[in-house]
Amino acid sequence: MTEATDVLVIGSGFGGAIPAYYLAAGGARVTVLERGPRLGAAQFSHSMRLGTYNKIVDVIRGDGVSVVAGNCVGGGSVVYFAASLRAPSYAFERHGGIGRRMWPASISRATLDPWYDRVEEALPVARTGWQDVSYAGGVLAAACRRAGRTCNPVPVAVDTETCTNCNWMLSGCAFDAKRSMLLNYLPAAEAHGAVVRPLHEVQLITPSPESGYRYAVAYTVLDPDDYTCTANVGIIHAKAVVLAAGAVGTPVILRRSAPLLGGVPGAVGRYFSGNGDHVSVADVDEDKVKSLLGLSRPDGTGYQGLPIGRPITSATYDHLDASAPEYSRFMLQQIYFPPLTNVLAQATGSPGWFGVDKRQLRARWTSWLTLLAMTEDDNEGTFGAVPPTGGFIRLAPGLGQGTMSFRPTARTRQAWDRADTALRGILEKDGLSRVRPWTESLAGTVTAHPLGSARIGDDPATSALDDTHELRGLSGLFVTDGAAVPASLTVNPSLTIAALAERATAGIAARVAEAGVRMTGGVPLPGR
Repeated sequence: MTEATDVLVIGSGFGGAIPAYYLAAGGARVTVLERGPRLGAAQFSHSMRLGTYNKIVDVIRGDGVSVVAGNCVGGGSVVYFAASLRAPSYAFERHGGIGRRMWPASISRATLDPWYDRVEEALPVARTGWQDVSYAGGVLAAACRRAGRTCNPVPVAVDTETCTNCNWMLSGCAFDAKRSMLLNYLPAAEAHGAVVRPLHEVQLITPSPESGYRYAVAYTVLDPDDYTCTANVGIIHAKAVVLAAGAVGTPVILRRSAPLLGGVPGAVGRYFSGNGDHVSVADVDEDKVKSLLGLSRPDGTGYQGLPIGRPITSATYDHLDASAPEYSRFMLQQIYFPPLTNVLAQATGSPGWFGVDKRQLRARWTSWLTLLAMTEDDNEGTFGAVPPTGGFIRLAPGLGQGTMSFRPTARTRQAWDRADTALRGILEKDGLSRVRPWTESLAGTVTAHPLGSARIGDDPATSALDDTHELRGLSGLFVTDGAAVPASLTVNPSLTIAALAERATAGIAARVAEAGVRMTGGVPLPGR
């Protein structure tokens, strides 16, 4: 099937849904292609059974790194844990390993703040208090206070009055309490005529032979019961293309398309970052929660609180210090992962992922306090040979083999070590718990925050996009997802990805107008 549209958006998460809304509301014909299925609150299942969560979540394993990514209409916004934080000012001034500022000169925390404002209002983001913090988050806060550190509730894109604290965020919100793209930008885009097509996986972008159109995009339609099977194929001609297939999918599509596009910038598929993510498990001493922290649950239990409440509720920001040297700044955040990931907790002995010690550790999983450190990494990830189709080779539902490689440098490991030291100083004080990092033996570095594989910047040698998010040398082709973020942020990146997408929309609209589409400005926030 061959057809045409004004703007083709590839992906429907933060990076795709936001431009789709503004461009549709501004007058363009917009088509959104999403490789995953479309589900709503009634279809989300609170289960770890195969055939439920793995229909909308992909674990993509590369060489030394594994990425957890959304695979559904709404993308990562459907399965993320909704922590919504602005990146600190120093994150925009980072030099990393290239010896110069990685972000474009036009973007700083100050210049991005108005766009943060818009996203926080559109979602909206809730400013939580201690009454919203889970028991696990409260234990972290009490341990921080006892160790002379501060801890605060984390702002979240959640309706806290509707939220039931069921802790099934990874499976999609069955109560529509989590403010995903399904509740704001996407329905608003559709109200203005945008068409969202689930189970459409983009394979290739080429120059369009059709008069008045810049690009032709080839896609396959996936079988809803088996994503490895193709039900149909098609081509859409577009006057502008917005790539938002995620930091794993976007560079693969571009590199597969490179021969027909006349090449793509050399930075595509380089400078990949996991946002410095580093997970540790604190095996908490139940009795010492009561004796040292003075806490207990109503039934007298000291803790056993890992699965209770929302996944992210509190964090310590003490090490987000602009005056500190690079690679020494990080955030420590209380987080919950489902029991499926228990195998990644490191036990004593070598290797530490099986045996008696590991069995005993796993038996105590409700007494764990899981912590995520978000640090400054070195953007050392790269992408290898392009897979035959899609963004990775699908091995099974929810499991894929990617082509990304990540070999942590000494500076990245130093950053992780500093975060581990700080964490132990809080949670191992007087034997409150024993801290163990997730093992790298099975999945390598694990991240749910992939960034930087087609990043914005001022230096053509180290950035694929200019500061408008347009691919260098390819007019009308934009990248607006996490791939565009130049470096790790030391906070959860969703709000920054969304703010950048808000900011990029005006430049995309200008290109669409150049192609003869009558566009109107001043589009209000969705729902306004």
